[in-house]
Amino acid sequence: MGRIRADAVLVQAVIAGALSFAHLHDLAAAAGQDGWKAWAYPISVDLLLVAAWRRLRNDGPSRLAWSWFVIALVASLGANVATAGFLDLQHPPAWLRFGIAGWPALAFLGGTLLAHTRSAAEATDPAPPAEVTPAPAPVPDPVTAAEPAAIPPELDPADLPAAEAPHEPPRPAAAPSPVPAALVAHARKVADEHRTRTGDRIDTDTLRARLGVPPQLADSIAAQLT
Repeated sequence: MGRIRADAVLVQAVIAGALSFAHLHDLAAAAGQDGWKAWAYPISVDLLLVAAWRRLRNDGPSRLAWSWFVIALVASLGANVATAGFLDLQHPPAWLRFGIAGWPALAFLGGTLLAHTRSAAEATDPAPPAEVTPAPAPVPDPVTAAEPAAIPPELDPADLPAAEAPHEPPRPAAAPSPVPAALVAHARKVADEHRTRTGDRIDTDTLRARLGVPPQLADSIAAQLT
């Protein structure tokens, strides 16, 4: 049943299109457009009507598409009505001749606008973001990289932890206390007797025992005997 309905609609569309085509041709021929020009007018009107309807179907309602759809519909419908005896086609009025002569330029303008004007969806569609190129990593300056690190200012040893405190330099030994010359002379005599008797040099412990002096004083005396 659906197939029969589709065929009937198609036949009806062909009949309506043929009648409208013929009326537009007759009107153009009556307005002075003879030959192939009279056949080009109905094609121009129907193409503009189809282009406006396609714009409405694909992009949604818009003022531009509706305006040119109405203009093409009025041109087609007006031709059908004018050929029904409302106008004397043997003596067409001046406004009809004017409209038929100016239609090609009007149809060309409408077709161009419908084909090249952006729709509302395209106008509001944001442009794709521009590709961001990452900045190259900074290359260290070889001169700067080769420079040694800055030497920190000297710190007070008292501010450092005990484990990091610098070692103190060894303190010099205390200078030997002065020894009386008489004691030195006596010690030299004792050392000479020890060498004569043993043949060896007297050591510090023996000298300290023979003189009966403290160890520190014995070291001072032995230093002066050398």
